[in-house]
Formats: sequence, C-alpha cells, structure tokens
Amino acid sequence: MIDISFLRNDLKRVQACISRKKFDCNFDTVLNLDSERRTAIAQAEKARAGQKAVNGEMANLTKGSPEFLAKVAEMKELAGKVKELEAFAKQADEDFKAAFMTIPNVPHESVPDGRGEEDNQTISTWGNIEGDFPHALPHYDIPWFEQMIDFPRGVKVAGAGFPFYLGDMSKLVRALINFFLEEAGCKGYEEVHSPIVVNAASATATGQLPDKEGQMYVDPNEDIYLIPTAEVPVTNFFRDEILSADQLPVKRCAYTPCFRREAGSWGKDVRGLNRLHQFDKVELVKWTHPDDSFNELESLRLDAESLLQKLNLPYRVLLICAGDIGFPHSKQYDLEVWAAGQKRWLEVSSCSNFTDFQARRANIRFRGNTGKPEPVHTLNGSALAIPRVLAAILENNLQDDGRVKIPSCLQKWFPHETIGI
Repeated sequence: MIDISFLRNDLKRVQACISRKKFDCNFDTVLNLDSERRTAIAQAEKARAGQKAVNGEMANLTKGSPEFLAKVAEMKELAGKVKELEAFAKQADEDFKAAFMTIPNVPHESVPDGRGEEDNQTISTWGNIEGDFPHALPHYDIPWFEQMIDFPRGVKVAGAGFPFYLGDMSKLVRALINFFLEEAGCKGYEEVHSPIVVNAASATATGQLPDKEGQMYVDPNEDIYLIPTAEVPVTNFFRDEILSADQLPVKRCAYTPCFRREAGSWGKDVRGLNRLHQFDKVELVKWTHPDDSFNELESLRLDAESLLQKLNLPYRVLLICAGDIGFPHSKQYDLEVWAAGQKRWLEVSSCSNFTDFQARRANIRFRGNTGKPEPVHTLNGSALAIPRVLAAILENNLQDDGRVKIPSCLQKWFPHETIGI
C-alpha cells in the first residue's frame, strides 16, 4: 500500500501519478472512510479514557456508599458505550482498509507513459535474431517433442497445461534449475526452499490479492493458495519483522513450481510450452534500503540477463510503460528471449521494484540511524522461468540431424552434447 499521509497531504499528485496506470480508484471514498475511521477511533479512545477516569474515582469511594453505587451505574453505562464505539471503530477501520487496498502503487518517474504492451520500450538487445538458425522449428513441431514432453497424458492426469517431462528432458529441466540456482548463489543470493502454498495474508501483502484472485488456484476449505511465483512466500519471510540497516540488502533465491490458472488463454500463443498452468521457475528477491532500490533493480536485471547470455539465447529488454505495469509495481523490466522457430519473442523474466508498497502491506521495516522503523523496499525478478527458456533452446539449437545442441553451461548437470530421439 502507499503511504496514507501521501494520499492525505498531496491528493492531486497521487491522482496524477496513478492515472498513468490502468487501474480505477475512488479516492474520495478512501479519504471519506479514512476520516470516518479516525473519528470513530478518537471517539472510542475518549470513551475508554472516561471509563478509566470513573474507575479511578471509584477507588477513592467507600464501597456501598450512595456515591459508589452511582459510579457503578455510570460505569455500566460507559462500558456499553465503549463496547459500541469500539465495534464501530473496528468496522470503520476494516471498511477503510478494504478501500485503501484497491489503490495501486505509484509508478516511478522514469517509467514511460503508455496504455498497453504496444507502448513498452525496448531499451537493449543482445544476440543476433537474424543469426544462423537454418533448422529452426516451433518446439511443438519438432517430431519427437511429445515423446519427451507429454501433454496428452498430462491432460488425462490433471488437465490442460500440466505436461509430463520424460527421461532426458526431465534431466534437462533439472539442469536448468541447478544452473540458475548456482549462478544466483555466485551473485550473493542465499538459497531458500519455501512453501508452495500461502495464506491470504501473504497473498495480500505482495499484491496478488485483491488484484489477481482469478489467476490463482485456491483451496477454500483451508483458505490457502497455490503460489503463482516464489515471490509470494519468500517476500513474506520477513513479514511483521524489523531488520537492521546493516542487514540490507538481503538477497534470496528460490526454486519452486508455480501455478497460474491463466483463465481465458487460447490460440497459437499458448501452444506447447508457451503458457502452462504449472511451471518451474527460479526467483530472485531483495529487501533493500529505500535509497538504493532503483540501483538494486538494475543489478537484479543484469543478474537475470547474464543467464541468457551464458545460454547464448538472443533476448531484448523492455521497460514496461505505466499502462502495462502491475498493480504493486513501481518500475518493471521484462526480458524476452528470441524463439527462432516461432519467430517471436517470449517473456522469460520480469524484474520489478515495488518500493515500499509490499513492505507496508507486510509490515517489513528496518531500523536506520534515527532508530525509527521505516519500510524497506522490495524487489524481485525471475531468473529464470523454465518453459519458455527451454522452448528457445529447443528451437534455436535444432540441428540438421533432428537433435538439439545443449548449451555448454548446462553440461555440468546434463553431460550430453545433444538431446533428442
């Protein structure tokens, strides 16, 4: 969430900033509820103070005296009033919080204007997309593809978007995961093995709720969600905690399966590995000092880019425009890899700075030189998502004999030069 004092004191600026994003907000409702909440809390506190004062007066009176009995009657009346005012204040606070949660994060000033993905800006490219790919095919058209990545049996067992990876292909997936984790460790990220389910409080803290309910798998009996990304459990690791300034930045990495409903997805863009309901991903997460967070975003992006360079996969970096960045995002880069068989770009990473938006929701703070706790800034980035990276490897490295050449950086974990049948 944004700082409520920012909204109270500079409404026009907040409105102007958030109008650049794609989300509608009723600021008047939020401010009215904030005013009602503060009034209700003040009234309840005043009533409690009156109750305490009467209780103190009773201590100086003789029990059973007319004055004492009069105070007893007064205490009963005050107790009922306090109970009523506290209930009203609690409801007013809940109403305000529900409305306040609908306000997205403010985009950073360096984020370009735009209405949608067509306005995102390509800021750099790496590799030659016009390179030597004479045998490239869409990965799903490689003759042996479904013998090593079995979609029909995945449909039988679970449903569309839940494939089986078989034999060497399963080992190649594991090699990619190991490569991504080891590279992250070399760059100072501590590896964690996290839960793959979270409660509603965790999903709310990172901004999945109330924005992305339709994209998440939920168990209503337990009120838990399958994670859409390791960002959610890992960021919540420090929920309701205070770090010291000396600890920052804290850098963590985690491999998890990820689950997304992707409701409404259809067509050629979702064929094969392009869009799955379950997929593997390594995530990078940072908790940083507010003064450093945008520099940390640049280094996070470079950490993700280095993986694509070592895999020798051409890619481009997009700076996402204000109309296309997500609800909790302040600034976002997307990395898109070139898939030579499909002749299209496939997103394999988003690297984002959420400033203090998630930290305020999660109550993650640090104690600086002043001694007063203040919110950290949180960042995360995919490094990387497996399926589309795998798709690009299969398409870009297809040889004339029908097998796929394996990038040399993976052969520590996959000691074969090629894969195929």
